[in-house]
Amino acid sequence: MGRETVLITGVSRGIGKAMALRAAREGYEVVGLSRSRPDGFDGHHYAADLGDSAAKEVLNEIAATHRPTRLIANAGIVTVAGIDDVSDDDFEATLRVNLQSVVWTVQALAPVMRQEGFGRVVTLGSRAALGKAGRIAYTSSKAAITGLTRTLALELAPSGITVNCLAPGPIDTEMFATDQPPGSPAREALIARVPLHRMGTPDEIAHAAMHFLSEGAGYTTGQTLHVCGGLSVGGMSA
Repeated sequence: MGRETVLITGVSRGIGKAMALRAAREGYEVVGLSRSRPDGFDGHHYAADLGDSAAKEVLNEIAATHRPTRLIANAGIVTVAGIDDVSDDDFEATLRVNLQSVVWTVQALAPVMRQEGFGRVVTLGSRAALGKAGRIAYTSSKAAITGLTRTLALELAPSGITVNCLAPGPIDTEMFATDQPPGSPAREALIARVPLHRMGTPDEIAHAAMHFLSEGAGYTTGQTLHVCGGLSVGGMSA
């Protein structure tokens, strides 16, 4: 089939950009989707806001033009608010980008994967889905991703399509630094609770994603892999 094509959403920065660059290095033809094109990215890029249902038209265009058989549904936003402060608008916006857009993306690409009899879908959850105070909308959306992943795995397995979830812990990205900048007490306290005593890097998440995209991962589906420095085991209060 030649070079395999992978669609990666949310490639403008952080984990998504690292995944796009890593996938290109490993020989995939990369199609990136985000509101802005990342620096240093030479693949095909489509500009769209996955918080807007108009993005479905872009996703259908990508499916028809590039026929990706691999997907990393990485796009996401974080809303910092607890139960007393989260607004209806913020809650709905978070679920639309973090959860609804994954449904739209799989709906667009699943027909291609079914026709090929092969597919790899990687969703992005979070260690925070196990519980994190002050993140009502975000943790709800990421916990829902776990359930969505398991159900998609069951529905798509007969077509040779695997669906797995990566659940990062604290990763040193621009988004994380906005909430907890380097040197801040909150950041240092979090690092102290991570059993490996450091934050992860975007490329470490990209490395894990490449496994789930690979031919060799064909007997793994419906699973969630925590890439969190041990935080999901030994630091549940973080």
